[in-house]
Amino acid sequence: MRAVAAGAGVAVPTVELGFGTKARLLKAAIDVAIAGDDEPVPVLDRAWAAEALRARSVAELLSVAADVIAAAQSRSAGLVLAVFEGGRTDPDLAALATELTAQRATTARWLVDALTAIAPPHADAADDLWLLMDPAIFDRLVRHRGWTPKRYGRWFARAADALLYPGRTP
Repeated sequence: MRAVAAGAGVAVPTVELGFGTKARLLKAAIDVAIAGDDEPVPVLDRAWAAEALRARSVAELLSVAADVIAAAQSRSAGLVLAVFEGGRTDPDLAALATELTAQRATTARWLVDALTAIAPPHADAADDLWLLMDPAIFDRLVRHRGWTPKRYGRWFARAADALLYPGRTP
């Protein structure tokens, strides 16, 4: 909190008044990182979601989603992974980790519902997408394996298609 206050040129109580706890401050930073801005518009109410819903094919919808997920992961994966790690010993961060995990599940379910309008995927599709969207996977491929976020996005779209529609030719 002290470092954030110093960086912002305000007193620590000002930061505490605005965010309450370190976990809430971190959540606010993660929300901005995921969205790419601080506009008060939920992620699933943004222009990309409307574009995805207009998709006429599974590949098109997954491509739109993959681009957004790759960009969001580029900005947020490190912060989210820090929450998961810190959640091992800090109850506030553990609660935040649970909240972030639930948000990812909501996005995965939204994607499955959108895909169902084109071609219903298998019953466990939301779990498959939830796992593919795990920031640890992004981190391993981009930071550890040297992939670009764009390559990750292309991989995400192909992997999602293969997992959700086994045996289908895209």
